[in-house]
Amino acid sequence: MALGIRPRWPGPLRRLQGPRWKQSGTCAPAMAPLRRFALELPDCSLAHFALEDAEAAGAYQDSRLSALLGPPGRSFALCAPAVAGGGCVAQVRAARVHQQLQLQLRKGEPFQQCQLRRLLGYSPGDPAAGAQHGFLLRDPLAGPDTWRALLEVLVACPELARPHLGEFEADASGALWLRFWELHGGAQRQVSCARVVPVPEPPLHPVVPDLPSSVVFPDRDAARAVLEECIPFIPEAQAVLNLVDQCPKQVQKGEFPVIVIEGLDATGKTTVTRSISEALGAVLLQSPPPCIGQWRKIFDDEPNIIRRAFYSLGNYIVASEIAEESTRSPVIVDRYWHSTATYAIATEVSGGLQHLPPAHDPVYQWPQDLLRPDLVVLLTVRPEERVQRLQGRGLEKTREEAELEANSIFRQKVETSYRRMENPACHVVDASPSREEVLQTVVHLIQTTCH
Repeated sequence: MALGIRPRWPGPLRRLQGPRWKQSGTCAPAMAPLRRFALELPDCSLAHFALEDAEAAGAYQDSRLSALLGPPGRSFALCAPAVAGGGCVAQVRAARVHQQLQLQLRKGEPFQQCQLRRLLGYSPGDPAAGAQHGFLLRDPLAGPDTWRALLEVLVACPELARPHLGEFEADASGALWLRFWELHGGAQRQVSCARVVPVPEPPLHPVVPDLPSSVVFPDRDAARAVLEECIPFIPEAQAVLNLVDQCPKQVQKGEFPVIVIEGLDATGKTTVTRSISEALGAVLLQSPPPCIGQWRKIFDDEPNIIRRAFYSLGNYIVASEIAEESTRSPVIVDRYWHSTATYAIATEVSGGLQHLPPAHDPVYQWPQDLLRPDLVVLLTVRPEERVQRLQGRGLEKTREEAELEANSIFRQKVETSYRRMENPACHVVDASPSREEVLQTVVHLIQTTCH
């Protein structure tokens, strides 16, 4: 079958019923029976489905799936493949394939008319397998150009990094099926097909078990391993690692207090940190530190796992600076580990607030090998006021600032994650009043907390 030509089935689809598909040798399921998927819906809820999960068949109904996956229109599933070898190498490569796939699916005329939604593959029976990130592409017009463009996307990818392509179909009874395709010898070949069965939502979001190994690193070595894998394609990664290696692994805070000021952009962090440092005669530090800040734009354009490894290692460089400065005077830090973790969680966990890791989850705990501050202050303002402040600044927005402004769900997930942090927890301060009032509140909090 020539590449790029729409496949023709051996007879009308209405004649191909489920049992016959299951018995066909070419349609053996390509994934384990417990392989499941989580699809992010427009309202930020998640719809879960399995492929030929006999135990779940008929036990759970979800009409949303038929509306999103079935006719009219045509839907496709594309997932970044797992890379042989596993571990950090696999995660970095899969993340880069996923990002490149996202860029390709957002450009090109056939894709402009399509809807793109986050899709996760996971195995409840095998948590070690990790979540597989991908997309659902919904073409409401079911145009042939979309199929051809998808095949071109696959051709452009190296064979080992080629995304899995699935196509949803409905039979005469209305049941949904998912066909999997691959490119072989210059032609497209169907490798499997399986029935789509709605299943209940699991107790935890599928990516929660992966967070410590993917974006919320529990220690310095875990973050370092990620950047080591990036050296061949990001030369600046070696420069960052060189600076990290100059910092002692075990540092201790001096006798003076260390206060961290956290908060979303435009909540007054810069003003408060400067004012507090002047009032207390304290040294003012920031994370990421200036010594690696020059490379921030480079890492901000990378997938989440690489970006968060960069910011995590920046925290360890700042910790070394804190250890030295706190022997001579109080230290004020503009953002630290809480900021790195909250943005990582909000970005990685699809769906709404209800899908965040529950309170007291280990992901909210401070890393054991990172110098701990005496106090963390979280500045908050009303969303409307924060937007007005952003507009008044007239500065170019970062990707995260733009996301915070445009996506209220993302903002709420960041704020909720901040409030769930533990050991140390955040002390919330309303930054809406005047500068003098906010400064007075923070100084009083420092005086009563840090002796």
